Amino acid sequence: MTTPWRRPDRLAERRANLVARGHILRAVRDFFAASDYVEVDTPALQVSPGLEPHLRAFATILHDPRDGGAQTRYLHTSPEFAMKKLLAGGMTRIWQLAHVYRDGERGATHHPEFSMLEWYRVGATYCDLMDECEILLRRVQDAAGAETLRWRGQSADARRPWPHVTVAEAFARHAGIDLLATTLDPERPDAALLAAAATRIGLPPHPGDDWETLFFRIFLERIEPRLGIGAPTILYDYPIAMAALSRPKPDDPRVAERFELYVCGLELANAFGELTDPAEQRRRFAADQARKQALYGETYPIDEDFLAALDHGLPECAGIALGFDRLVMLATGAEHIEEVLWAPVM
Repeated sequence: MTTPWRRPDRLAERRANLVARGHILRAVRDFFAASDYVEVDTPALQVSPGLEPHLRAFATILHDPRDGGAQTRYLHTSPEFAMKKLLAGGMTRIWQLAHVYRDGERGATHHPEFSMLEWYRVGATYCDLMDECEILLRRVQDAAGAETLRWRGQSADARRPWPHVTVAEAFARHAGIDLLATTLDPERPDAALLAAAATRIGLPPHPGDDWETLFFRIFLERIEPRLGIGAPTILYDYPIAMAALSRPKPDDPRVAERFELYVCGLELANAFGELTDPAEQRRRFAADQARKQALYGETYPIDEDFLAALDHGLPECAGIALGFDRLVMLATGAEHIEEVLWAPVM
């Protein structure tokens, strides 16, 4: 039986990390206050929990005492939809530290309930958010009193210059694969071409592997462990097939304005130059739900009010989601997420 987290000895083991967590949170709040961001607080119960195909949400029933009605609601996997509605309503710089919920996730870096730091800025590009990440991580490292950020024997100093590497460059450098050559049709990348490339480097495909599955297999095996070693690394310009909620890059429609931040081989943040076209967003939602149905036999509702907000005018903006618990792990050297949580979900 797992030892209860509330026991004095277990709490004492985490105490230094939890004290550091408080220092880091203060540094985060100071950063956003100095940058003229407004802290917001949106509800966890939503019509749609988020539509990323591989995420599983927690569902519940919302009972209305006024008319006796009952409707399914979900605990959000991210506060993104609600925060973008605030942008459509006129807010220009907002941030939030939200508890978010993802079913079926538990491990060294995953937990069913965790803290997500998200911020959105009207008139900004994803390059602006890259700059903000550098400032924020340096302040966090200082607040924690850490010489470097650390995880599983690797280290990265946020004070050093940060490498910026495109996804295509990373595949060429670490796997010897010309990734964009497999995306001649950006919307329908060629699984057979990527399978041939994977076989050539000793990662033969499994029966039924599609392009995305092959991408992640190569990425997790050959690329991710090499990112963010020595200094945090910005991995940017994802193939348009992996655009999610990001807009196409104007000067290269094969890729999207999306970046991820890696530290010590650990993914820390995911950012977009945000998509503002409601018709394109609906098409992507439908495609994601079709994939979810094919993979897992379930779908989640589309938030029509979110699409209406886009239709009424979501301004040009950029946004980012950063795993706050992972940030604390890196600043304290903790190897398991439960080492930085006050009360893990048991």
